[in-house]
Amino acid sequence: MARWQPDARGRLDAAAFDLFRERGFEQTTVADIAARAGLDKRTFYRHFGDKREVLFSGSEHLEEVLVKAVAETGAAPFEAVVAAFRRAAAEVFADRRELVRVRQSIIESSPELQERELRKTGSMVVAVTAALRARGVGETTATLATESGVTVFRVAYARWVALDSDVSLADLIAEVATELRTITSAPA
Repeated sequence: MARWQPDARGRLDAAAFDLFRERGFEQTTVADIAARAGLDKRTFYRHFGDKREVLFSGSEHLEEVLVKAVAETGAAPFEAVVAAFRRAAAEVFADRRELVRVRQSIIESSPELQERELRKTGSMVVAVTAALRARGVGETTATLATESGVTVFRVAYARWVALDSDVSLADLIAEVATELRTITSAPA
């Protein structure tokens, strides 16, 4: 085994994504991933808690970027959340569209992974709402702003993954946020 070779985590990531595409998530084992990367299972577990974490390991960084951006802005709550997602899109998702597409197709193939995605998103909502509350925003306003911002992100993200164009995720987030503002300000 080539345990001493550099970038074990990157090799494990690449091996897992290849195997998930080839065999499917359920049919791929940790041993398969480690072997494909030229490593052993112990090395895998030093980097990931389980094979699902290969797909979700970046969620903590995304959450940190969002919370920091919300905390650093004096913008109105919804605008702060949208700006935070635009910043995260530029920082976390830049130049990764193809990897994101593969990741999304793997998640969509498994109810277990879809559930995990919802839990990770729920954690992000709690953290961003708490960041707004720390700025002195009331509970209801913080919750509405965060949930609305997450909805904007989800719609923009789905469009970005599906589109075959050079439109950036940050631009799509701005576009969807404008669409939401228009819908919610329209006369009844």
